[in-house]
Amino acid sequence: PFTFPPTDVSPAHPDSTFNWAGAIPIGGSDYFYPHNVIPFVEEYELSFERQLGSATVLEVSYVGNQGHHLLTFEESNPSNVALCLQLSNPANLQPGETPCGPFGEDNQYTLANGTIVNGTRPFGLDFSSNPYMETAAHSSFNSLQATLKHNDNYDTIMLGYTWEKSMDNGSTAFDTTNPYNPEQSVGLSTFDVPMDLVASYTVNLPINNLAGNRGALNRLTNGWQVSGITTFASGQPVTMAENDDNSLTGTFNDTIDVPSVVPGQPLFNNKNPRSGQPYFNPNYFVPEPTGQIGDSMRRFFTGPGLLNTDMALLKNTRIVENQQLEFRAEAFNIFNHTQFNNPNGQVDNIGLGGFGYVTSARDPRIMQAALKYIF
Repeated sequence: PFTFPPTDVSPAHPDSTFNWAGAIPIGGSDYFYPHNVIPFVEEYELSFERQLGSATVLEVSYVGNQGHHLLTFEESNPSNVALCLQLSNPANLQPGETPCGPFGEDNQYTLANGTIVNGTRPFGLDFSSNPYMETAAHSSFNSLQATLKHNDNYDTIMLGYTWEKSMDNGSTAFDTTNPYNPEQSVGLSTFDVPMDLVASYTVNLPINNLAGNRGALNRLTNGWQVSGITTFASGQPVTMAENDDNSLTGTFNDTIDVPSVVPGQPLFNNKNPRSGQPYFNPNYFVPEPTGQIGDSMRRFFTGPGLLNTDMALLKNTRIVENQQLEFRAEAFNIFNHTQFNNPNGQVDNIGLGGFGYVTSARDPRIMQAALKYIF
């Protein structure tokens, strides 16, 4: 079992009996920032509703919110980039010393004058990368939402349309925030979908009168329903990320490092994933200069959209007053339309053939049937 040192150990009260070398460097630990405050959100909405005929209602709304002091991960021990750049010059080091570079934040260096430099982090070699769980992020959401509902004896139909934009500098706790300048991490939220049109419908098939008054045939013609959900949606944002530590920041998450943008290059050349070409133009981006964070936003454009229909055929057969048999046949992505996932936004793959390409898709058509006895 691990033996902990005394609880009153401090620089003023050191303990030389504990094997400190076996416990350092401390790295990869998540720390709750002691000065956190309670997150809160401001929400606002304005809606207009209008009845159209006896069975239809139209609603149009503006919905928005702002989030403050949202929880994010922020590096507590980032590298001194200027120091690493100074140590990257062999002329400033003793002969034979390895210069500072990517992932060199936790190395010891000997200057040309014999001075020892214990890494480039503020806390020296005893601590490496350790993120704070800090309430340092904020968000904003604005949307136009419209809904059309229709309900009568034979069908229930709802159409919903949303046009929105969601921005933040920390969509989730693991969507880390720039420790030097949190505002530099502001971009589209990971879950942002600019436009979304969804139709849901249930139709009672009007074949219940085909059998007339013949009771046995009524059991076959009554109780048939078709239902479904059809979605037309924009894609979600593509996240630019880089894990080669070219920025020399020594942070634990690669979404802080973003590439730079090449002026004059188009962002898109061919947005058809079936073409075998990159979804976006790889030449639009270049890795950030050594010791710098790139000038692009980490999320500012979306990937392939969604066109999907799920449908079900249902038959209810009443056996006696309190018993019935329900048959369901369901199909997800019934038209087997390929739903492509986002392209590769890993900047390290620039020039390696993967950056910008779509290489995967969501599930193809899935069908299932069920028989349920209800009593």
